[in-house]
Amino acid sequence: MFCGGCFRDNALVAALRKLGHSTLMMPLYLPLTLDEADQSEGTPIFFSGINVYLEQKSPWFRNAPNWLHRLFASPFLLRQAAGFAGKTRPQDLGALTLSMIQGEEGNQARELDQLIDWLKANQKPDVISLSNALLIGMARRLKKELGVPIVCSLQGEDSFLDSLPVSHRERAWKTLAERAAEVDLFIAPSRYFAELMGRRLGLSANRIRVIYNGINLEGYEKTRNAEPGTGSFPTLGYFARMCPEKGLDILVDAFIALRKKKQGNDLKLRIGGGCGPSDEPFVEQLRNKLNANGLLSDVEFFPNLTRAAKQEFFQSLTLFSVPAPYGEAFGLYVIEAMASGIPVVQPRHAAFPELVEATGGGLICEPNSDSLADAIAQLLANPAHLRSLGESSRKTVQEKFSVETMAAETAEVFAQVAREFSIANRRPGI
Repeated sequence: MFCGGCFRDNALVAALRKLGHSTLMMPLYLPLTLDEADQSEGTPIFFSGINVYLEQKSPWFRNAPNWLHRLFASPFLLRQAAGFAGKTRPQDLGALTLSMIQGEEGNQARELDQLIDWLKANQKPDVISLSNALLIGMARRLKKELGVPIVCSLQGEDSFLDSLPVSHRERAWKTLAERAAEVDLFIAPSRYFAELMGRRLGLSANRIRVIYNGINLEGYEKTRNAEPGTGSFPTLGYFARMCPEKGLDILVDAFIALRKKKQGNDLKLRIGGGCGPSDEPFVEQLRNKLNANGLLSDVEFFPNLTRAAKQEFFQSLTLFSVPAPYGEAFGLYVIEAMASGIPVVQPRHAAFPELVEATGGGLICEPNSDSLADAIAQLLANPAHLRSLGESSRKTVQEKFSVETMAAETAEVFAQVAREFSIANRRPGI
């Protein structure tokens, strides 16, 4: 899986280190799949995905010998298991998700013990930052055993939890809200998501800080070969996981509608992003639909690109859209497009209006294919406006959405939390 959360965390750790902070990144479940240097290199993988699964399924395995657990935590076996990661679905993970949220009371308590033992022996931190709220079950014991504050990022967990089976969904949310009391501060990537998770977890406003996600801008400063809206063919782009949850089918329908109405008679479509085994049938359905409308030759697919290839992909676009129908907490792909000087067209919900307002880098439309097609046609008909939006968005992203800005704000929050925790627990200042 190419995970936006993993990309963000990896870039954040690299930037924190450049600022001079000693920062340890600890991968969980499976090896990371990234498009930049892996900042967790040299650190063991905890909560081995194979062990976590077997501990959930087998009471015997929870007490199996350590050598067997070490065997199933081997990098080779985990890399093999990672090939099937895209096939997992929330509908199949209700019991396992609830168990993980229960922490030391769940079936994976042994994994938590191993993590704590390693930290005590190797690098006791000043602050622990959990990368998402689905790891919140660790907070209680980490704080008790290590005597440090816990910060937790919020990264779009609601859509996963809401997709759990009914038999586990309510219990998972209830347990998450209870365990949230053990976290010292939450960091949300947008005002939209801070307000949403504040309501759902019963958090007061002073327990959530908003820090916009940032990206490593190196390579995005390339000058385009042509300004947006010029050149032989205008090109509409999409870059995210190739799945219904990101609205790829909505974009394809809008593209077909534009071509049928002759509003974008020479418009091309380029689709890039993560495509795993579970996504391939959906992509094949879209290919068939495009072929049935005589448009397949005007669409190109670019799965699982490297960082350099991704940046070249963005440079080839005229405008960009990922019309995700669910409540996207942020959307790094929006910032990546804007950093490339590409205007965006996004649906009027979730964090998208907030990002477009903050950057002035695109248009907001109603969340359906017809409205999306109309907004795209509007921009294509005004190349001067396209150029203005692209220039505005690139400048704002450089000022407000760089990984350096995110790291500086995050470090300030960590320092504040550490000071307040020290005072509250009458410990010497850090």
